[in-house]
Amino acid sequence: MISVPILPRRWTIADIADQSGKTVVVTGANSGLGLRTAEALASKGAHVLLACRNPQKAATALDVVTLVATGPKPEVLQLDLADLASVRRAAEQIDDTVGRIDLLINNAGVMAVPRSRTADGFDTQFGTNHLGHFAFTGAVLPALLRTEHPRVVTVSSVAAWVGVINWFDPNWQRLYLRWLAYSQSKLANLLFTAELERRARAAGSHLRAVAAHPGVAATHLYDRNGEKGVSGVLAAIPQAILFALAQSDHMGALPQLYAATVPDVRGNSYVGPGFEVAGYPRRALRNPLAYRRSTARRLWQLSERLTGVRYDFSVTS
Repeated sequence: MISVPILPRRWTIADIADQSGKTVVVTGANSGLGLRTAEALASKGAHVLLACRNPQKAATALDVVTLVATGPKPEVLQLDLADLASVRRAAEQIDDTVGRIDLLINNAGVMAVPRSRTADGFDTQFGTNHLGHFAFTGAVLPALLRTEHPRVVTVSSVAAWVGVINWFDPNWQRLYLRWLAYSQSKLANLLFTAELERRARAAGSHLRAVAAHPGVAATHLYDRNGEKGVSGVLAAIPQAILFALAQSDHMGALPQLYAATVPDVRGNSYVGPGFEVAGYPRRALRNPLAYRRSTARRLWQLSERLTGVRYDFSVTS
């Protein structure tokens, strides 16, 4: 039987320790969970880099985060996870400007979008939610390893429970089923976390890899009128009803903030809402497939082959 330790029932942003002196990168920080996460960390003194694709939305988010920042002024990092060239440029910018990262939060994502391709020909969901973050984390690994106790938090979803890896066609070039493609990408987030933690331990690194999920939170992912909004079943549900059932983005951000800031969170932990879809943070259970080391290793090898990114835990300069 798997033991699930109970965390404090009402852990909130107020419980986050001082983050002064830490440099944090949050992907997808222009809205929703990413924006709330960036706000919270900046309010605790961290130097926050908002890694965003859309410059206009990033500028607006920067103003919001700057208002609550108690440490260094937040900055925008141009990053399009659906373009490996953009991933490389963003990593180079980090190396040239800040040089080190204490905390990387892989938060950005798209959900159940129509069939489309990234700049490199990957399925947009697999390419953005998993491959983009795989490549970006690997590209900034030297910056992470320059800190004493680096941490990588990757945001998954309750949809990972029904996820399977489509080994025959991981980029959905034949039949495209948007929800299966989404759930695959979210299971991939968990497998990535497990394998990153395993490799870090094997290399003797202090890097810690942790995963989190927000439950069902009212964010732009559910906005059928949004740039990346979904259609189909969700689009048929009145937005007011959906948002009434969902918890706020402030609450949805708590699990990833817990995973990012609580000192004694163990590597490969998975944090989610107490009632799975809503509530205060606690340790979450996951799809049994996410525990399979052979599956995680196989996905890692596939990701290396597709992105061309290799992780070297010995490189720090």
